Amino acid sequence: MKKFAIVLALALLFAVPAFAAGQSEAASSVSEAFVPSRNVEWYVTSSPGGGSDIFTRTLQDIMVGEKLVNDKNIVIQYKTDGAGEVGRHLVANIKAGDQADHTLLTFNSGDLMPMAKNTNNRFENFQPIAHLAVDKHLIFVGEESAYKSFEEVVAALKAGKNITLAGSKGDDIACHAALAKELGVSVDQFAYVTHDASSGAITAILGNHYDLLISKPAAASQYVEAGKITPILALSTSRFPGNLSSAPTLEELGYKNVEVPNWRSVVGPKNMSAEAVAYWSDVFKQVSEQDAWTKGYIEKQKLVPDFMDHEVYKAYGTQFQADYLASIGKDK
Repeated sequence: MKKFAIVLALALLFAVPAFAAGQSEAASSVSEAFVPSRNVEWYVTSSPGGGSDIFTRTLQDIMVGEKLVNDKNIVIQYKTDGAGEVGRHLVANIKAGDQADHTLLTFNSGDLMPMAKNTNNRFENFQPIAHLAVDKHLIFVGEESAYKSFEEVVAALKAGKNITLAGSKGDDIACHAALAKELGVSVDQFAYVTHDASSGAITAILGNHYDLLISKPAAASQYVEAGKITPILALSTSRFPGNLSSAPTLEELGYKNVEVPNWRSVVGPKNMSAEAVAYWSDVFKQVSEQDAWTKGYIEKQKLVPDFMDHEVYKAYGTQFQADYLASIGKDK
């Protein structure tokens, strides 16, 4: 009995430090979990009123309204200089630490393509956080436009007339180039004017400064509802629903469809900590499951829901960039 008591005492002697170490490790893990401790700076590299702005403000409203983040403010900053490259460069180069963990950037394929083409900045200079949706394009005319259908536009181009299309950056430009190529016209005859955001192009078409507008539904739908602009072509493999359903696809007009989907996502600085990346990725997953997102944004703005967490999005974005660089003859 005495021998048993000695063995039991020794077992307890070694068990207590091990238990304490386990408790200490658990406490350390809890203490290292990230939660916002200061205001969050959220950068948008397009002007207010466009698709990226609507996307960002919808996310912000849901995050705050559903109490998915603590009581710290989310401050949206617009950095549109250099077609957004100044803002993207700023975020990519934020040093590790508190600021990096509290910085977000709205990012999409329309940002990535010109960035990869025209600068040395790359997708790997950011921390992918979450991919949330896919957006597509339409061609619109204004109330005073000389054209009422895309068939009339094609006829005018074939007759040698010059036509000007206004839109935003990135994927809008890629859509225009693909459309001109499919129609067999030059980009001089079928010209393109770039704005910092779709909102600027919409303002221009409302003033009858250009013949046509290219935009995603998010930025244009309210003007369609008001009768200020009319969709005349869906740059998609199928027609859009609702008040955009009157716009035919290019295939319906005897051509191959042109579609350059624009994915919408959020990234952080390259030096954002793994704990902060995991935290923000989880927050955006929760957003993607809210009715205010699925019905209030995705359905209303006629987007395709497509949530990816940071790991899946990292692989997707890396491959997208590699494919794009190969398509324009760049190795990296």
